[in-house]
Amino acid sequence: MPVGHYPIRLLLIMTSVLLVFGCASSFQPRPMDEVNLLERAQTQSKGQLRVTAAVLSAEETEAVFGVSLYKKGIQPVWLEIENKEEEPTWFLPFSVDPDYFSPLEVTYPFHRPFNKTYNDQIDQYFLNHAMGLFIAPGTTQSGFVFTNLKLGTKSSNVDLAGEDNQPKVFTFFISVPGLKMDHQDVDFDNLYSADEIISYDEAGFRKALESLPCCATNEDGTEQVGIINLVLVGSSEDLLRILLRSGWNETASGISPASSEKDILGDIPAGYRYSSLNPKYYYGRAQDGAFRELRATGTGRNVLWLWLSPMRVEGEPVWIGSVSRDLGPQRPSFKNHKVDLDEMRSFFIQNLWYTQGIKKYGYVKGTGASPISRPKKIFGNISYITDGYRAVLWVSDKSIPLNEVEAMNWEIPLAR
Repeated sequence: MPVGHYPIRLLLIMTSVLLVFGCASSFQPRPMDEVNLLERAQTQSKGQLRVTAAVLSAEETEAVFGVSLYKKGIQPVWLEIENKEEEPTWFLPFSVDPDYFSPLEVTYPFHRPFNKTYNDQIDQYFLNHAMGLFIAPGTTQSGFVFTNLKLGTKSSNVDLAGEDNQPKVFTFFISVPGLKMDHQDVDFDNLYSADEIISYDEAGFRKALESLPCCATNEDGTEQVGIINLVLVGSSEDLLRILLRSGWNETASGISPASSEKDILGDIPAGYRYSSLNPKYYYGRAQDGAFRELRATGTGRNVLWLWLSPMRVEGEPVWIGSVSRDLGPQRPSFKNHKVDLDEMRSFFIQNLWYTQGIKKYGYVKGTGASPISRPKKIFGNISYITDGYRAVLWVSDKSIPLNEVEAMNWEIPLAR
C-alpha cells in the first residue's frame, strides 16, 4: 500500500473503533420497581428511627445497574431510613462495610474508551442511587451502599448518629439469593424425634461429652477423617450469626448441581471460599453445616464441620464439631503434614471470644493425648497432635465483654 494511504487507513480504523463503542454505548438499567426488593427486605425500628435493608442477587444487581458488579467483587446493599425524630440523623456507611466503595470507584472499571457520554451517564446513575448520609427530621431516604461481596448470609450493621453523637445500631442478617448453602439442606426441626432428645444437667452433660466417639469417619465408617475437638451450645440462629460475625464463610450445598456451584463461584473473585467441603460422617450422616475461614496469607484456611446432636443442656441444642486447618498447596507432602489441633482449638475460642460471642466455656476429656513424639494419623496419612481435650463453648445472642466470659471449673489443659 502506498505511504500516502496510511493516514486514510488509520482514519478508517479509528472510525470503526468509534462506531463499535458508539453502538455499545447505550446504558439501559431496568427501573427499580421491576426488582422486588421489599419481598426479602428486613425492617427494624428503634424509637423514631426505622431502617429497612435488602441485598441484591447477582442477577438483580445486573438488572438494576446494567453491569456485572458481582464479577468485580462488589455487592449493593439497599437501605431505606425513615427519621421521625425532631432532630436530623446521619447514616455511617462505614458500619455496613469498613471497606465500602464510593460510586465512582464502582463505575471506573466499567468506563469505555472514547465514550464520554456513556461514562458520564453511568457515573451519574450510580451517584443518584447511592445512599445519602444526611436524613433530615421527618424525612425518608433510600439508596445503595456498595459493599464487598458476601454470598450466603450477609451480616451488616447500620449505624445512625444524631446530634447527641450516640449511635443507634441496627444489625441485619440477610440471606442472599443465588448459591444454596449446605445447612439449608437440613430439616433441623425434624432431625431427631422427641424420644431421641436427651436433656442433661451440668454433671451429666460433661460425662456425656467425655464418652462421645473420638472421630468423624468416611461414609462407611472404615476410616477416621476428623477429630471431634469442639462442642457448641446454642440455637442454630445464634450459632450462625456468631460464626458470620467472626469471619467464617458458609459453604455450598454438597448436593447442589456441580455445574451450578462451579458457574457461580468461578465467576466471582475468591469464590473458592464458598466451595463445598468434603463430607465427614458423625451420627451416621454427613455434616449438617461446614464453614471456611480464609487466612490473610491466602495459603491456608481454617475449616469447621458441625453436627447437631440429640443432646440438650439448659434447654439449648448441642452441636458437635471438628475444627482444623488446611494448609493447602503449601504443604510439602502428606507424609510430613502434621496438624496441631490444640492450636486450632485455641484459635477458635479466641476468634469467638474477641467477637464477644460466647458467655462461658470449658474443657472436657475427649480423644486422648497424642504428643508430637507420638502423633496419631487419620485418613490421608495426616498426622495430628493434641492434648486430647475438647473445648465446650456456650454462644450468646448478645455481645459479652471479654472480662465477663465465664470459665467453667472443668478440665484444665496443661501448657506445653
